[in-house]
Amino acid sequence: MAREKSRVIVAGTSYAEIISLLTFARVLAKIQKRELLLLGLVTVPELESLSMGARPAQKLRQELEALIGQKGGDSLVRVTHCPWEELQRLVGKTKNSLLVLRRNASFPIHALQAISCDVAIVNGTLASKIKKILLPIRGGPSAAMTLRIALAFAQTYGAKIAILHAAPQEQLAEKQYQRFLAHLQNLPEVARWIDAHGDPARAILRVTRVLKPQLIIMGAIVRPQPGDPPIGPTATRVANESDAAALIIRAHPQVVAQLSPVDYTISVVVDKWFAENTFHAHEFKNIKRLVEMKERQGLTLSLGLPTLNEEKTIGKVIRTVRTAFMQRFPLLDEIVVIDSNSTDRTVEIAQNLGVPVFRHPEILPHLGSFVGKGEALWKSLYVLKGDVIAWIDTDIVNIHPRFVYGILGPLIREPRLLYVKGFYQRPLRLNGTNEARGGGRVTELMARPLLNLFYPELSGLVQPLAGEYAGRRKAFERIPFFTGYGVETGLLIDLLNRFGLHSIGQVDLEERVHRNQSLFALSKMAFAILQVVMQRVGANHHVELLNALNASMKLIHYSEEEFRLQVAEIRDQQRPPMISIPEYRTRSKVQ
Repeated sequence: MAREKSRVIVAGTSYAEIISLLTFARVLAKIQKRELLLLGLVTVPELESLSMGARPAQKLRQELEALIGQKGGDSLVRVTHCPWEELQRLVGKTKNSLLVLRRNASFPIHALQAISCDVAIVNGTLASKIKKILLPIRGGPSAAMTLRIALAFAQTYGAKIAILHAAPQEQLAEKQYQRFLAHLQNLPEVARWIDAHGDPARAILRVTRVLKPQLIIMGAIVRPQPGDPPIGPTATRVANESDAAALIIRAHPQVVAQLSPVDYTISVVVDKWFAENTFHAHEFKNIKRLVEMKERQGLTLSLGLPTLNEEKTIGKVIRTVRTAFMQRFPLLDEIVVIDSNSTDRTVEIAQNLGVPVFRHPEILPHLGSFVGKGEALWKSLYVLKGDVIAWIDTDIVNIHPRFVYGILGPLIREPRLLYVKGFYQRPLRLNGTNEARGGGRVTELMARPLLNLFYPELSGLVQPLAGEYAGRRKAFERIPFFTGYGVETGLLIDLLNRFGLHSIGQVDLEERVHRNQSLFALSKMAFAILQVVMQRVGANHHVELLNALNASMKLIHYSEEEFRLQVAEIRDQQRPPMISIPEYRTRSKVQ
């Protein structure tokens, strides 16, 4: 058996033992996207010649080949005096493999710790129909695997999951773990949530007697204490006393040793989110169908166009979206320009095209005005009328209707979504040539690393700083807005904290061509984004990480003959949720 191959290995000393594991193993192979290997170990007594195993080996090979021939995979038969040592040798260093064993196997399961890969231990027989799965969760090192496997079995059999949560009290106090629990509760496969206290084995057995699940999926102890059963006392007692089939998962200690159990488990939730909440614009190019769904739901849709000196592109942007979504198809109910005191012909061009223009300092003037795109977006909530609000940047050179239907489509089709973010390739023009994926420098060097570090739930967002996004008014009006460069980052973090990861989607808009900013400008942008993240991290931990001194940044200003330091004051202000503004409440008839 080649060591470098990643497989799901079904090991047993008889045909009956191996076939009893096969139903479990096929689902596990599908989850893991790995090849299936049926490993038969023919045992010969210690004092007998190994040649005595020739006939049994021939018979077992034929039986395993017949199984493989039906649905694919490989088989291997070995003759040995000591099946456990042979198994250890064959598995070798394949840390990416998953070994499937029966708990009452004839080889000594107490040597489990010597196996160098993940292990799934089967107890009982899987029913032909599975309607209920019990998933005890304690946040341990095997939690990620158990969650992933439970979701796969639920999807394969159309079953629902009941989560039995029994984490230690000190873990419950961690905000990161609290967010992870909130994600779990919102998974569509999770039908029931039970908080348990006291002895976990007793709690699991008590719930099993009431719910009568067909399958229990739980983690084994990774490092047993002296005198403990190999899979741990809790899993052993549940396997001994429950009538349900059990799948007991042990993630290999070396694989999880360097990982936080919560982070590792959240990665499963993020992987699932990415698979289910990532769309492509071409899914929604049938605009007539979108209009039908919009009208059936009674939705109104607004498009806000934030501008600041965009005379080169604003005309084409307006003509493109108005022709596609107001003249050909009535998808948009309004298009409005929100201008930030442009000094070129931007406002004149928009007005000549018949589009309403609001200068954001003139909206709610008694509240004052700040410089920045975020300020324009926040104030636009007051003048836009739609149930769903979309914003796109107005410096897009290759404007196309997909920039609008791409971000609106998921919200129209998926009522569960509250916010949809666009992403795309961003060519970077350097020395007269275009680098296809060179844009988004602040995204890759600042925003995504920060979110991975402090908000791993958002690590699946391809371009968290993209300026094309849409959301439901009921979400936007209930969260604060930063006034400048940090607006996109702040929106993502606050939407996550308030509504959960499941409410956020992203859509591939293919390619976006726009003017690339200088490193000098990008440095200021990165500083503002860093401030926003630090402010939110501090608030989450009730610690003030920023003060007035953190608003100044020394920038290096280059000229032809010298360079010098230049101090810039950079601090995004924070506007409160729009729903807290009395004029907005009156205008929107919010009680």
